[in-house]
Amino acid sequence: MNPNRLTLRGNYIRLEPLDTTHIAPLVEAGRDDSGLYAWSFVPQGEDAVRAYVEHALALRDRGKALPFVTIRQRDDTVIGTTRFFDLERWAWPEAERDDAVFDTCEIGYTWLAPAAIRTAANTEAKALMLAHAFDTWRVRAVTFHTDARNARSRAAIERIGAKFEGILRSHRLAIDLQPRDSARYSIIASEWPDVRAHLATFLA
Repeated sequence: MNPNRLTLRGNYIRLEPLDTTHIAPLVEAGRDDSGLYAWSFVPQGEDAVRAYVEHALALRDRGKALPFVTIRQRDDTVIGTTRFFDLERWAWPEAERDDAVFDTCEIGYTWLAPAAIRTAANTEAKALMLAHAFDTWRVRAVTFHTDARNARSRAAIERIGAKFEGILRSHRLAIDLQPRDSARYSIIASEWPDVRAHLATFLA
């Protein structure tokens, strides 16, 4: 996996490797004072975005994440960011190992500019990332977590076809600096063909 070379292209958006040149456009994309991001962390201002990007790149360099910037195809506008993370390869006995790149991964740290919400951007980004995870990496499962209070995010995850597994209590730090209960969802490899068809219908 070369994290600096993977670009995923769709009809509406493309996902390019995140780097420090995206700081300024991400500052603009994340600018919002409407309360839209009540339960999702979206960095506000140049210092916060720079720290966010540098942390994502540090995880990438350690093989822990693969962060992308989301770009609208029709005008090359940066409209958000997303990433693969918790990239895991199980400790298979040597005789049982196959050529899968990873066995599981998570998709998250996803946010979009207000103008890109309720467009094809999120659906196509998930379709591109899931296709790469299942078809290229040959993962067994992809997981998603969101704040249990985040109804909009939970609805978006359910809409793409992920299955609700349950609530993980005090799982991560919430945006309000409290222990966050996370709603956990997943898609497993045997479900991917149906999810792919479902997403294709949405995008059509």
